[in-house]
Amino acid sequence: MKVIQNTFLLFLFLGLIWSCRDQDANIAAPEYEVAVLVEDPLPSWNEGPAKQAIVAFVEGVTTEGSPSFVPEADRIATFDNDGNLWSEQPYYFQLQFAIDRVKAMAPDHPEWKSKQPFKALLEGDMEALMAEGEAGLIKLVMASHSGMTSEEFEAAVNNWLKTARHPRFNQPYNSLVYQPMLELLDYLRANGFTTFIVSGGGIDFMRPWTEGVYGIPPHQVVGSSIKTEFDYNDGNPVIRKLPELDFIDDKAGKPVGIHKYIGKKPIFASGNSDGDLQMMQYTASNPKGAFMLYLHHTDSEREWAYDRDSHIGGLDKGLDEAQKNGWTVIDMAKDWKMIYPFEL
Repeated sequence: MKVIQNTFLLFLFLGLIWSCRDQDANIAAPEYEVAVLVEDPLPSWNEGPAKQAIVAFVEGVTTEGSPSFVPEADRIATFDNDGNLWSEQPYYFQLQFAIDRVKAMAPDHPEWKSKQPFKALLEGDMEALMAEGEAGLIKLVMASHSGMTSEEFEAAVNNWLKTARHPRFNQPYNSLVYQPMLELLDYLRANGFTTFIVSGGGIDFMRPWTEGVYGIPPHQVVGSSIKTEFDYNDGNPVIRKLPELDFIDDKAGKPVGIHKYIGKKPIFASGNSDGDLQMMQYTASNPKGAFMLYLHHTDSEREWAYDRDSHIGGLDKGLDEAQKNGWTVIDMAKDWKMIYPFEL
């Protein structure tokens, strides 16, 4: 999906002054004065403390001679995905992908009709499905994500993104990305930052589409994973996905994932839930300085409003720590002029 951004580009030329050249008097040619209105790098953000804090931080770390200057090689920015770069309600989008995959596979698995959590899923009993807890959800992921080669799984993800529609907005799921965050990613990269996704979502679920949507290539995506193995496959080598968990990139797993896959401590971290708290704490400890950005879902009309008591993207301890430590918190209802690119 090609997301069209920077639609608020304005150029204003003022003060073009012309005069005649007096050859006898040998008058010098006139100077042309041009005043240009500088483009707003974050046009979908309302003016306010959050936007001001972001711009001030970026200007500080990119200005040589500034006490907060950070060399370009160390300008690492990490972003959670679910609920931070795209929506996550009424439940995580990857779960919907797993549900749709299980339904498509069900004719080949008659035993699922009487086996949980598949029985609840096939009967549309979401309450019973949620009652199965994390263990039940892992079973769904294992059934729907394993047994394929990496190429087959990528094709399944791309086909789902082309055909599946969100129940509220009737849009493809990868249209429900946040326009203000797309602008923020572009703004950081324009100022020498390298942007990474660090998400509890599946790494192989995100990699097929993040570059086209966010401008973040596959090798800059850190996520949860299931185990894989190399299969020579009679001279046509493939990576095959196994029905076993490998790494959970959530909560305390996020700093571990950053260390393992990025190798540098971020100076900028952005998230929306308690699952991102340890990433924020890790980033805050960077001696080069750091910026922590929490997205608070406060807009029940244009998106959803939820925080402390939500089973999806709960923000409780993280909100308290942000307030205590002076981290920047985005109030979605107040700080964002628009939510999604399709609103353009």
